[in-house]
Amino acid sequence: MNLTDVLRNKSLWVKQETLKLHKLAPGTRIASSLSCIEILVVLYYGKILSCDPKNIRWETRDRFIVSKAHGSVSLYPILADFGFFEKEELKIIGKEGSILGDIPDNSIPGFETINGSLGHGLGVACGVALALKRKNLNAKVFVLSGDGELYEGSVWEAIMFASHHKLDNLTLIIDNNKICMLDYCKNILNLEPLDDKFRSFGWMTKIVDGHNIEQLYHALADLKKDESNQPKVLIADTIKGKGVPRLENDSLCHIKALKEDEIDKIIMELT
Repeated sequence: MNLTDVLRNKSLWVKQETLKLHKLAPGTRIASSLSCIEILVVLYYGKILSCDPKNIRWETRDRFIVSKAHGSVSLYPILADFGFFEKEELKIIGKEGSILGDIPDNSIPGFETINGSLGHGLGVACGVALALKRKNLNAKVFVLSGDGELYEGSVWEAIMFASHHKLDNLTLIIDNNKICMLDYCKNILNLEPLDDKFRSFGWMTKIVDGHNIEQLYHALADLKKDESNQPKVLIADTIKGKGVPRLENDSLCHIKALKEDEIDKIIMELT
């Protein structure tokens, strides 16, 4: 089995596990979590990220900052599979005594930062990337952001900061699913043309189909080894609620939960 097939199979498994977690914890943002699964799978199982679950504070590890924390429950099964924490934790998500909540924070092994307040991840990542460069450490910083949080002014301050300081060890991945909390992004505040905006700020910019494993893998691998002296952004065009017809392209899917019988049916169809 080649790498692409392995990653596709892993994506299917992560989708099933994410749906199971949503069944246990209905407060999790399932639509937003489904749109970024292939991105997360390529980063971890594609070995784009250099990390060590046995040494989570390894100084030269790559840092992965999850800025769209509301939609990152799909990272839980991946971290458990890698051994960052026991798989038994997945069974008690959201329960008293569990380390896993509806929104993750840095008490969970594998998460670098506190999450939840949107628009802060890129700013934190800029500080980390600058510190790594000043320490002459050859580690990379990756950030996963939603498109809706690009409305925050702090994001654009960070975009300017990264370009000014030539943070070529920084890669921003935008889960561009085009739906924020209460409507389509284009109806609230149109972000397009997003690629031109980043280029105008001095960022190396790539656009891919965010559900296409091969495109994601090659783009991320290329960006990681690029030495163009620029920060990088990968705009991953995705579908919010991917794989669940009732959620796909529903402008309010961010705040909708699935019923238990729906989840069971979807999981069965995926097997």
